Amino acid sequence: MGSPTNDKNLQVSFLKQRLNMFIDVLDAIDPEEADLEDIDRLISILDEMESKCREFNNREIEEPV
Repeated sequence: MGSPTNDKNLQVSFLKQRLNMFIDVLDAIDPEEADLEDIDRLISILDEMESKCREFNNREIEEPV
């Protein structure tokens, strides 16, 4: 893992990559054959993105003015 970044452009880029991965996984799932593991993976990706958003927001708040 890399070091934490306070660069907003890098943060947005990271979140875009994760969102694209989520969309790819969602597109690959056949709704007729989706199982609990597929749904759990989607929820996990969303939870990770939510956590990163909170982390990035906290870094903004903690930055000296």
